[in-house]
Amino acid sequence: MSVLTFDELTHRLDKELHRLHYTEGSIAGYRRAWKHIASFLDNECLSGFSEEAGMRFLDAKYGFSELERTGALTQSLINQLRIVRMLGDFQQHGSILRRYFKQKIRLNGKPFQQWLKRFETHCQERAYSGVTCNHYRKATDRFLAFVESQRVWQVEDIVARHVPDYVKTLLGYSYKSVELQLCGLRCFLRFLILQDVPAQPLLDAVPTVKARKQNRIPSVWTKENVEKLIQAIDRGNPAGKRDYAIILLAARLGIRTLDIKRLKLTDLNWADSRIELRVSKTGALVHLPLLPDIGWAIIEYLKNGRPKVDSPYVFLRHLAPLEPFSDEHRLHQIIIKYMRIARIPISPNKKKGMHSLRHTLASRLLAENTPLPIISDILGHASTESTAVYLKVDIQQLRQCALDSAGEME
Repeated sequence: MSVLTFDELTHRLDKELHRLHYTEGSIAGYRRAWKHIASFLDNECLSGFSEEAGMRFLDAKYGFSELERTGALTQSLINQLRIVRMLGDFQQHGSILRRYFKQKIRLNGKPFQQWLKRFETHCQERAYSGVTCNHYRKATDRFLAFVESQRVWQVEDIVARHVPDYVKTLLGYSYKSVELQLCGLRCFLRFLILQDVPAQPLLDAVPTVKARKQNRIPSVWTKENVEKLIQAIDRGNPAGKRDYAIILLAARLGIRTLDIKRLKLTDLNWADSRIELRVSKTGALVHLPLLPDIGWAIIEYLKNGRPKVDSPYVFLRHLAPLEPFSDEHRLHQIIIKYMRIARIPISPNKKKGMHSLRHTLASRLLAENTPLPIISDILGHASTESTAVYLKVDIQQLRQCALDSAGEME
């Protein structure tokens, strides 16, 4: 996108917000923020916008960087950061990227909506797992929404250059996120080819991701830090009771975040002290021990913390709407909250989300010489190949593998 004056940039962005059905109240909030940014740019004698200038504005007006460093950012200031980043992204890509969307429906044109529905049906007929179908649908929705922002309304009018332009919008995301998006996009383009749409040039334009899953080393916690995290939770309030039970499920049993959010009251077999759930990723039914500390934590939450609403799910949001967590909600902020309370360092080079607690459990079991098939059963893996990645965090096991290989060669 060519360099625009700030007035031109915000004029075009205003039109795009209207096209995407943002509410008038939301748009008015954006306009107020743009007005403050425009005044700052005038004082700096700048006619155009850059994210670097936007960050200087946030520092000058709010002291943003210092508040971020001390963990004192408010939601209002986080929203101001989103506005700055939206301006930068729109200037670069001519599109409002999916990270700014809260709406469930993102496509405006019926042709793309119909193709998305047909593709979703195709994935279901191929017997893909529910999680895979959901990933592919979202990846396709995201790509088609980007294409719509480029004023293209029919799949036959999508050209090869749209693919790399779209891929650029994924810069800054983790390797795994990009891999998921591109995998879903390839599946959709192959589906179009099956439907006699000439999409082979588009498929050829999708780049490959060089890194492989088995090259990544999972982030793990020390035993001491896991206990510090758990002890930092204030169980005297409803949200704390919920968070305590959630973190125990991840740390003690290695349950995936999505499966924790989807855990139902009927999955709790109190008579046999077991949790019986169907793993979202593989569809397999797993039986896990309802350990005493987990059981009592859930009982305490159900009796004295859980909102009194009719829902089959165990864990609920505690702010309106009082409903289960959405699939998109990663619960990452829960971990960060208690890491700060426990004064556990937050390293930008280490992922410390809910999934890292699952990694930590697998690594601990491995260190205790638990056979890989048993770890696979506990974690709900379809095969031991997925579990083998945890060997990379156990240096002693790796050394033993090397010694065993050397002994076989002698």
